[in-house]
Amino acid sequence: MRRLHSLPNYYGWHGAILAFLPAMLVLTLWVITHPILIERQLADFFPAEQFERDADRILLMADVRRVAEGIDSAVAAGALSAEDAIALNTDADNVRARLGEVGVALGADVTAEVLQASQRYRELASTGGLFRAIATIIVALGGLAYAIKITAADLRARNRVESVVLGVLMMASTIAVLTTIGIVISMLSETIRFSTMYPFADFLFGLTWSPTFQGVSQLGLLPLLWGTFYISIVAMLVAVPTGLFTAIYLAEYASPRVRSVVKPLIEVIAGIPTVVFGLFALVTVGPFLRDYIAEPSGLGTSGSSVMTAGIVIGILNVPFISSLADDIMNAVPQALRDGSYGLGATKSETIRQVILPAALPGIVGAILLAASRAIGETMIVTMGAGAAAKLDLNPFEAMTTITVKIVSQLTGDGEFNSPETLVAFALGMTLFVITLGLNIFALWVVRKYREQYE
Repeated sequence: MRRLHSLPNYYGWHGAILAFLPAMLVLTLWVITHPILIERQLADFFPAEQFERDADRILLMADVRRVAEGIDSAVAAGALSAEDAIALNTDADNVRARLGEVGVALGADVTAEVLQASQRYRELASTGGLFRAIATIIVALGGLAYAIKITAADLRARNRVESVVLGVLMMASTIAVLTTIGIVISMLSETIRFSTMYPFADFLFGLTWSPTFQGVSQLGLLPLLWGTFYISIVAMLVAVPTGLFTAIYLAEYASPRVRSVVKPLIEVIAGIPTVVFGLFALVTVGPFLRDYIAEPSGLGTSGSSVMTAGIVIGILNVPFISSLADDIMNAVPQALRDGSYGLGATKSETIRQVILPAALPGIVGAILLAASRAIGETMIVTMGAGAAAKLDLNPFEAMTTITVKIVSQLTGDGEFNSPETLVAFALGMTLFVITLGLNIFALWVVRKYREQYE
């Protein structure tokens, strides 16, 4: 009996891969090309010359797909039989009302041309689905048959399987990198469009934020940038000491029984939706700060303020810092602790001079994560800090952040190609640059401290 080159399970995985990958490739190509082919088949219903803009034709084709999918939903829900779906007629049936009965909302009445195109779309999609299933099965069986044919004792099945695994891992990392590049390109391109419509220097250095959607807007970044940093600083002043001291207690002082109870309770905070924290800020924290601190001291009369949002965001970020810092401190080798104790250091001296320096990269990463979340928080700021864009040192005044204004500028009925809407992309690009700077700064701190420690 000849000796196998690889373990038996590698031969099985080799066969499964040869059956799966070609079939998945065919399925992917079909999903990409089939809608394009269907739209070409429907071109006879809507000649290109009847449209002044390509956008009008795109919107009409979207209506066709929506009606076709609505009819399929009505058939699946039992509201229409298959025969009734085929026999639908705009003269005898109120298609919009019939589809509305099953929760399919249409913006306007369905014309005869749209209904005919939708019926044809359903036919082509149904036929395409059948051919897709047949083609996928045939390719999968062909791949499996080929795998069986080439399988032999000297087949390097392990090498082939590991090459596929390596390719999958490389593809995953490539997707992450390409996603980042795509985000940057999309924001940068729209930011460039914004700069052609509005003076970019006025955007960067303007002191007033007052969009009006009437061509006389003042879109100064500095009030939003100030509000973002101010609220984030207050949040970090709450989150960093609390989270770090909590991590030190759990890692170095708490007994296993106490740790098993306290740590899960703290981590529950991370699972609470931010809208709940927003309600907490609106109903509890804001009125408390207003009634007991701001009004008695003459600093303000509003429950919406920088302090309200900052404190609540800080509470939200405590689990991120405490949990990550706790895990990284527990990962510090016990030999370092024992060596410190052997030299006569106390527990607190060991924590300050040995454990915290060794755990610095993880701690910096936890703080950076919390800072990024504080900068990007939207709901708590909306409900706890208000929407006023202004430059003010009073922490009990209402202010707002970049993320809140990104949402407000992209919602509503404003024209997309106006500077008042495109400014949202410039604000997003600003946030990207800020977080990139935070990452670079954190990396510099870690490397500098590591050199001193080593």
